[in-house]
Amino acid sequence: MAMTEKPVLMLLPGLMCDEAVWEHQRQTLAPFTEVIIPVFRGFNSLVAMAEHVLSMAPERFSVVGHSMGGRVVWELMELAGNRIDRIAVMDTGVHPVSREEPDKRQVLLDKAQVEGLKAVADDWIPGMVHPDRREDKKLIDEITAMILRNSVEDFLGQQQALLERKDQTSTLSHISQEVLLVAGVADSHSPPAQHQLMAEQLGKSRLEIIPDAGHMVTMEKPEEVSTILLDWLIKK
Repeated sequence: MAMTEKPVLMLLPGLMCDEAVWEHQRQTLAPFTEVIIPVFRGFNSLVAMAEHVLSMAPERFSVVGHSMGGRVVWELMELAGNRIDRIAVMDTGVHPVSREEPDKRQVLLDKAQVEGLKAVADDWIPGMVHPDRREDKKLIDEITAMILRNSVEDFLGQQQALLERKDQTSTLSHISQEVLLVAGVADSHSPPAQHQLMAEQLGKSRLEIIPDAGHMVTMEKPEEVSTILLDWLIKK
């Protein structure tokens, strides 16, 4: 009897992130699915990122996106939503660029160009994790190392992609699949209330709030996130 091929799961990282942001989830889910983790270095458009994902994906697949990766999921739904079986997003949003956002992002862009990415990491990471984890050297070092695997040009490109994003709110009402939404309870960048609003705009959704976690929920609470994703992946 021929062996049944595993279903494919695409795990999409966020801004300045790579495979490391999904390491615990990759190990947990690998026995049940073929995990593919695209990396978005060198891209400056969310649509181009989505097209890159599709170039790596089989005809049918499931997808999880974290932060910027969640934004890429909404682009995927517009480009090829009929190819996607299961959908999950974490610590993300659909709203357009706010009036204040360009100036806030420009501060980090200027710092990257003048002082380098280590200075960006030192400024950025504390606000991305739960306040209780800001002195967790192991966690902070892992996130810092991940950021430093990028170049300043990668950072500029990904920030450009986010600053040129469109309002993706209208996409939600056209999604027929159930969408799993996950957020850290202390995520100040993409707060739980933002996910609750998305849940209300989706036809079918499930919202999970992770205690004692901020924006970097997959690394802050890896076991909890992996358990939620495993249940989501294998449920009938």
